[in-house]
Amino acid sequence: MTLREFTVDIPLGRITGLRGGDDGSRVLALHGWLDNAASFVPLADHLPGVQLVAPDLPGHGRSAHLAPGAEYTSGVAVNAVLDIADALGWDTFSLLGHSMGAGIASLMAAAVPQRVRRLVVIEALGGLAETVERTADRWREAITAARALPGKPLRVFADLAAPVRARMLANQLSEPAARLLVERGVRPVDGGFVWSSDQRLTLPTPQRLDEAQLSALVAGITCPTTVVYADPPQPYFPEPLRSQRAARLPDGRLHVIAGTHHLHMEDPAGVAAVVSGFLAS
Repeated sequence: MTLREFTVDIPLGRITGLRGGDDGSRVLALHGWLDNAASFVPLADHLPGVQLVAPDLPGHGRSAHLAPGAEYTSGVAVNAVLDIADALGWDTFSLLGHSMGAGIASLMAAAVPQRVRRLVVIEALGGLAETVERTADRWREAITAARALPGKPLRVFADLAAPVRARMLANQLSEPAARLLVERGVRPVDGGFVWSSDQRLTLPTPQRLDEAQLSALVAGITCPTTVVYADPPQPYFPEPLRSQRAARLPDGRLHVIAGTHHLHMEDPAGVAAVVSGFLAS
């Protein structure tokens, strides 16, 4: 599948991304935190029979940032993706999400079941939980960080070598995978390049659902769902929690594949072996 650039205008601003495939099942692909649409370039070659649209989510890649004073929340993300689908003229579609994108896709599948035909989530399901006891601490941390952010200068890289190395180290990525994300995730400035993502994306969110709420949300996902986890699991989504979440799906299938967090980029053939037919049907 050859991916090409696309843009759509939605209420919060211009959304950019990559799309490919002229017929077949409609699939919206949602990338992870601080990634971008290039996250799905390796996998696209292994997904015949689908129309794949991978947007740069708001504040990521080449898409618009939220207006000053606005906050990046799950609700904002879900509504932005629905606005993208509306702009494409897609009443119904399947969702393919990785990490943060898988969390957003989970929320969408529960919130608008009439629009989501099938769901594939990679390395996340439902979202990150917080305990009730941490509520006050989380609010203090979030507000303190938000008040300190304005005016913080962006680091300027003379070339792409340093940001590519940073992504490789931070995410256990190979050089080709890291370069795909970096080339779409920076913008040129005098003296080199800076990250194009909105700095507000790095702020802690003041409010998260607790585990009971997330479990209920996952149980409310009624569409056929395929879950793909990497082995070993990530520290923030350990066993047995992640398997317990998957077990709450009314119509779910769980696959565990040896690999790292970005296994859809590092082992696209292995991931496609369990999701391709499911998405194309």
